[in-house]
Amino acid sequence: MVYFAALAIAVGLGLPIAVLSAAIGQGKVGAAAMEGIARQPEAAGKIQLAMMIALGFIESLVIYSLLMFFLLMPKLPDTMKIMDYLGK
Repeated sequence: MVYFAALAIAVGLGLPIAVLSAAIGQGKVGAAAMEGIARQPEAAGKIQLAMMIALGFIESLVIYSLLMFFLLMPKLPDTMKIMDYLGK
């Protein structure tokens, strides 16, 4: 029973935590890139390329988290079965 509770918490909170963390990371990457371009405008192309690669890696982690969400969701038991089990 504890396994199912832990699985429900992981499925329910894992994706939102990953999305919020990625949003914060993307914001920091964008801010750092803009700051770098403002300091050295001649390096704008290289900075933008590095920013795009970093954003791609961050987004791939969110997509991986979404994949894990869809893979773990069917593993959760039916809510009515759990309620019947707890009621007995």
